[in-house]
Amino acid sequence: MSQSFHKFWLKITALVVASFAPVFFLGSIEATTGPARITLDLLGWPLDGSATFAAPDTRFLSALAGGFLLGWGVMIWNLSEHVYDHAPEAVRKSVLYGILAWFVLDSAGSAASGNVSNVFFNLIVLLIGVGPLWRPAQESAAVTG
Repeated sequence: MSQSFHKFWLKITALVVASFAPVFFLGSIEATTGPARITLDLLGWPLDGSATFAAPDTRFLSALAGGFLLGWGVMIWNLSEHVYDHAPEAVRKSVLYGILAWFVLDSAGSAASGNVSNVFFNLIVLLIGVGPLWRPAQESAAVTG
């Protein structure tokens, strides 16, 4: 993979991470919990309607999750825009290690809370988020002119 493709993929990763933010933000508002309830129900398979978001603490945790996810996505996007050209391998490793850390802790917590099915969904997000970042990029050829 080329460095330009890695840089492009970092934006894909940023969008994947940040795409969950609006869903969980909406889960913080009692009138708009629908998307978050459906998402949580899906991730805690089977679809049984057990996710309610009725408790204020659940809505508060949803707000926190939405904020963290948006911030993490924005950070990855900005790393691709403002840092990658100066330190491509450091950016790649930073994002890769961050995604792996999320995967391990989120999956362990999901299993511990009785939601083992979320490990499968986490694996899908992990594979999409990591994509070609798993391997170092080939250095771009210098352009002479």
